[in-house]
Amino acid sequence: MHALRHFYASTLLARAVSITELADYLGHTDPGFKLRTYTHLVPSSHQRARETVDAVFGRPALDDGLEAA
Repeated sequence: MHALRHFYASTLLARAVSITELADYLGHTDPGFKLRTYTHLVPSSHQRARETVDAVFGRPALDDGLEAA
């Protein structure tokens, strides 16, 4: 059962679900515990920030199969 919870948590974090939401989903009151346990799986905020700004200005994401200009 623990392995399934770990897989679930890892999958959600890899898809940028917030630590706070994940802690709530798993029934934990301390999001810090999840952050300490799974911090290595949290996507880079730098990359997300770049992708967000690019999306606002209409540039395709790098993983769309297009080369960056």
